[in-house]
Amino acid sequence: MPRSKSARPRVYSINELSTLCDVTPRTLRHYEDMGLLNPERQGAKRLYHERDRVRLQLILRGRRLGFGLKDIQDMLDLYDADPTEVTQLKDVIRRGDAKLLELQTQVEALQAIITEIKELRSVMKNRLDHITKGGE
Repeated sequence: MPRSKSARPRVYSINELSTLCDVTPRTLRHYEDMGLLNPERQGAKRLYHERDRVRLQLILRGRRLGFGLKDIQDMLDLYDADPTEVTQLKDVIRRGDAKLLELQTQVEALQAIITEIKELRSVMKNRLDHITKGGE
């Protein structure tokens, strides 16, 4: 039976990781400048490891959920500081609850606007119908 070779850890170039995660290389460099990513450097070449890919996915999820980069940085820093994840999980729950409340408030405000637009449309439609029927 052939011996299995030890699996080499996956390494990504900046172009490979940007393509894989559908972001620009400039975005990766920006996240690196902010300290969110820390690729290995070989001269001017950046080598991203699996940890960087996972962090990038967490960053992108945080952005998609409406968190700012500072909040994301804080959450990632907690993970690095506490490998048990307890502190990070509690913080993410707290931040998630705050984000849910913020979004719910926005949804309610949008719903009020939608209701007002519908009512205004109805008034304008009735006025238009009255004008056009009265002119016939």
